[in-house]
Order: sequence, then structure tokens, then C-alpha cells
Amino acid sequence: MTTLRPPPLTLLDKYSGHEPQILYSTTVTVTGGGASHGRASGIARSDDGQLAVELRMPKALGGPGGGTNPEQLFAAGYAACFHGALSLLAARSAVRIHDASVDVTVDFGRDPIDGLFVLSAHTRVHLPGVDRAVAEELVRKTERFCPYTKMARQGIVNVVALVVAGETSES
Repeated sequence: MTTLRPPPLTLLDKYSGHEPQILYSTTVTVTGGGASHGRASGIARSDDGQLAVELRMPKALGGPGGGTNPEQLFAAGYAACFHGALSLLAARSAVRIHDASVDVTVDFGRDPIDGLFVLSAHTRVHLPGVDRAVAEELVRKTERFCPYTKMARQGIVNVVALVVAGETSES
């Protein structure tokens, strides 16, 4: 049985390079499934085999439900990342947050600017037993530290490349 431990506090050490330093990379591939539509009937699989989930449109969007969806997966990643950052910062400050929890609600809706779609996220942090002023400072620091919060605030580097059978280089 694997012993679960939090990551080392050295993750909090500042990086002083001039280019982003990749610490971990993963790839998830989504195929279309029976409806040939990744969101409506897809299967998402990670390159290491640890993730394999059926994707379904939620009932609220006219689908059958019965599977997960991109919004749930994004909310799970965001909440886990925020909780992890919160835990590291609390440990560095010697603040016990044993019963902490993070809820992230992701809303999928219409964008009034371009008429298409937009996501919004709402994060709620529960820190039972922690002094309010200490909790507020810890949450404020976590907002600056958490990569998902940073992505939501600043955007993300996103490169989209078409892969064509027989071609060897990405455009």
C-alpha cells in the first residue's frame, strides 16, 4: 500500500528563470464515442491510464446525463489545485487546516460579448476552526499562488495544432 504524503514545502520556493519551467505534463485524449461528439458521448483517457471517464451532456443542456462533463472535470481540477496550494501555504505558516475543503462551482453559459459560450468559476473555501483573520490571509495568499486561479485571472498559454496523417511537423 502506498503511503500518501503531501508534497514538499520546497514547491513554495521561488523560481528565478526567464522561461516557464515545466514540472509535470500530462495528455488526455478524448474520442467521440457513439454520437461522434466528444462532449455528448466521448471517452476521456489520460496517457498514463489513470483517467478513463465517459463524457455525457448534462440533462440541463439537453443531454441524458449519466457521465461526467468538462465542467465537472475542470471544477475538480480547480478545487484540488486550490486545496493543494492552500495546504502548502498553511503548512509553511504553521496553520492547521485538517478539515479544510474547497468547493468550486463552474458555470457554463452564454457570452453577451460574442454570443457564444463562456465559463465562470466560483470558489468557496471552508476552514473550520481557523481564526477568521488568519483564514482570510491564507485564502488571499492562495489566490495569488494557485495556478488555476492564476490561469483564470491571467489566461493560459494555449497552442492549437492540427495533426494530419502523414505529416511529421506541427504547424
